[in-house]
Formats: sequence, structure tokens, C-alpha cells
Amino acid sequence: MTTISNTAPFVSAPAHPLPFGGEGVADTVGGFGVYVHWPFCKAKCPYCDFNSHVRLVPPDEARYIAAFRREIAHTRALSGPQRAQTVFFGGGTPSLMAPATVGAILEVINEAWPLTADAEVTLEANPTSVEAERFHGYRAAGVNRVSLGVQALDDADLQGLGRMHSVAEALAAVAIARRAFDRVSFDLIYARPRQTPDAWAAELRRALGEGCEHLSLYQLTIEPGTPFERLYGAGKLILPDDDLSRALWDVTQEVTAQAGLPAYEVSNHARPGAEARHNLVYWRYGTYAGIGAGAHGRLVSGNVRHATFTERSPEAWLKRVEADGHGIISDETLSAAEQADEMLLMGLRLTEGVDLARHARLGGRIDPERLATLQAEGLVAFKDGRLCATAAGFPVLNVVIATLAG
Repeated sequence: MTTISNTAPFVSAPAHPLPFGGEGVADTVGGFGVYVHWPFCKAKCPYCDFNSHVRLVPPDEARYIAAFRREIAHTRALSGPQRAQTVFFGGGTPSLMAPATVGAILEVINEAWPLTADAEVTLEANPTSVEAERFHGYRAAGVNRVSLGVQALDDADLQGLGRMHSVAEALAAVAIARRAFDRVSFDLIYARPRQTPDAWAAELRRALGEGCEHLSLYQLTIEPGTPFERLYGAGKLILPDDDLSRALWDVTQEVTAQAGLPAYEVSNHARPGAEARHNLVYWRYGTYAGIGAGAHGRLVSGNVRHATFTERSPEAWLKRVEADGHGIISDETLSAAEQADEMLLMGLRLTEGVDLARHARLGGRIDPERLATLQAEGLVAFKDGRLCATAAGFPVLNVVIATLAG
């Protein structure tokens, strides 16, 4: 859920008819990025359903570098020539990789898709002291932005979330990161058990006091197949009810806006100009290569947009790449309607909304009656040819999207 507490007022609907229909020609608007998945963690957090795996024996990084090289070469053949504007190392825990491994992968990426002069290169990291020691090595390898999984500024809650660091260790890592990188972001989870609006406001202000340019603030959700789902089902994990969750949401928007980090996306807040450019490639429905175990990609070849997905198991992915040159197990051609729905799904997460003309060119169709109903309820509005969720619409964004795409 999210809101837009400090954006400019929305204007009324345009007098001219909305552009419905279109030829569904795939486009390349939105930029091109590269996502690299490192699927290993030291421990599996009980709320996490990401493709992350704990292994007693550390992976052979040299073997993985060779596999990344082969899959990148294969994906480059699918994508054609591109300039990479962003690279994102996600996981898992990419900060478990040696800086030399990150540097080697970046070299391969730059050979395949030359990085633009101002390319954003992000690495996700855990804020433990051991991993923080590598930050300067990552900077030397070519990383220029780090995203830290702090998750909470309360030691008891960190323990409950299964995290392996303390508050003091996390803040020390943030300080090291700010010395090593020009751009630093960190994550926090809210709507935790027993959390009150006042406590969350104080925690947020403490986080904002660290001087970072970007915060990702996620409401705790129960994901299928996780230990938290089992605890929740057994009544051993009590989360805030709807009213308290909404109050926590409102605090999030108010405190971040006052500090100059307004929401620009459902869960992401930044100083103007400090938005996560790689994630904007997703939300603006750009194209991106997905490299590594369990990585998704969106590639355009001619007038066709492909959705790719790789083998999730790290060991199975590695064997596939070594045998076949890639680990892709699904390469689906997206229809015009599927492209338009994906664009709507991603774009409405942004405060800037969706470009309706582009949506129509992709073959998008929005039912006028459903749109009129949402507008009458104050959940969507128009601004400069874009369809946006309003401050009232963001907390119920899933309903808005389901109504428009249904």
C-alpha cells in the first residue's frame, strides 16, 4: 500500500477521448538494464520468499563467473546491441561475493552491453561488519550505489525478523557505505508485531537522520511457504490490524515527506533526482536482461517482447549453463494485451503514473466505465496525459489495478 502525500494536485480528466486500442508493437521506451542474481545467503529470513539459498560449503565463485560469462553472451545474442544504463546485483546476498567477482562480472557485462558514462551500478548488501569491510573493494570494482538490508532499528525486532546484525552494526555499516559510495539506500520493514505509530515515527526519523538519499519502506506481509506463514496460521504471529496498518502507512508518508524524501513509488522514497534508476527501468516498462539463477528478463527483438526466466536452483542453473550456454527455462512471447497489462501494473506503482498514449500503442484497452467509476471515487486522476493513482488510491492500489486490467 502507498500514498502520494506531497505531489502536485491532480488535474481533471482531459476533455478529449482516451486512446483505446492500438497495434501492440513492442517498444524500447524506459531504458535498458541488467539484473544479476546471486542466490546465496548466510541464513534464510523467516519472512523471505525470494530465490535465496543457504549452503554449508561456499560456492565456487570462479565457476560462477564462467557461467555468468556464458549466460551473458547468450542473452546478448537475444537482446541485440544495447547500452546498459543500469546494473543491479540482487539476491540472495550479493555482498557475500568477493569484490573481484563483482568486478569480473561487470567487465563481462560491459563487453556485452557497454555501460553508459553515467551508468548506475547497485549492489545489495547486508549491514554486517564482515560485509561492510568489503565496501571499498566493491567501489573499486565499479559499484557506485549500495542498498543495505537494515530492516529495523530495534534489536528485538531484528532478532524476530531473523536478521544477523544489531542496530549498532547496521548504523556502522551505513556510515561505512556513505564514505565508500556517493549513493546509499537502505530498507526498513514496518507493520511489525506490536509496532505503534509513535514508535515507527521515531524509528523513521532516526533512519532519516543517517542522511541517505533513498529509503525503501516495506510493509510486512505474509508470503506463502515461509516460516512466518506457519507462525501466522498458528496464531503465534500477530500483525497490526487494518486500522493500525493504515495509521502506520500514514506516518510513513508524513514523516518522509517532511524530511524531503517523498514517495515516488509504492514503497520507495527519495530526494528528487535520487530515485533508483534500475528499478525505474522496471516500473517504466523498459527492457532488461535477467542473469543468474531465478532471474527474470524482458527483452525486445524486432517488434516482439520476450519474457525470460531462468532455472531457480543454483546448482541446476549452473549445470544448465555449463551444458547449454544459458539457464533460461522459459522464453515467452508477450501478446499486445499482456504487454499493456504489464505496463499498467508496473506504471501505476509510480507517482508519475502511466503514459496513456504509450499504453494504447502497446495495445492497451481500458474500460471507460470502470475508469469513470474509479475517478468518481477519487482513486485515479489524469495529469499531463498520464493516468495516476491518487493519494486515496495508493493504499488500495491492488484494487485499482485489478479494476483497470480486469
